[in-house]
Amino acid sequence: MSIADKVIESAFESDEAFQHTLLKVIKEDLGLTAIEFSEHSSIPPSTLYKLMSGNREPNLRTMRQIVKTIKKLEGNEGGEFIAVIASRLVLDNIKETKRKVHGNLCTIREYAATSMEEAIIAAVRAEREGARALVCAPIVSPTVEKIIKIPVSAIMPRMWHENWKWNKKKIRALL
Repeated sequence: MSIADKVIESAFESDEAFQHTLLKVIKEDLGLTAIEFSEHSSIPPSTLYKLMSGNREPNLRTMRQIVKTIKKLEGNEGGEFIAVIASRLVLDNIKETKRKVHGNLCTIREYAATSMEEAIIAAVRAEREGARALVCAPIVSPTVEKIIKIPVSAIMPRMWHENWKWNKKKIRALL
């Protein structure tokens, strides 16, 4: 589920869920302050603070702007993202969700898979969602390379966590 989908789902759940999710998405998932999100979204800071504190419910126009901005920052609207396919255990060790590559801010989007079949399906899904490159385990990369058109890099899971600089160079080579 994308970050934008989480916000939409929480809005249908309750006002409190929306407030909590919006706050978490802006600060944790996107790594922004309310002021920075306000600048990206063109939503006045006062409106954003009222939404996050529960003093105001979003109107439809504001909700659309929030979702549009999150999608843009998340990489769903013209942004760049690199897909990482791995087990949930490996994905939980990835600390960075955004990375500068060739001067462009790229999102690292996670796709959890526990089998070869799930990894192949995730690779196709990542390409359809607009991934610029894909990182996966060596056991699945030869198959994935045959069915998708974006660059594929195979990296051992422990290497991702222990040696980000090596991986950063490899990812740069993909783009």
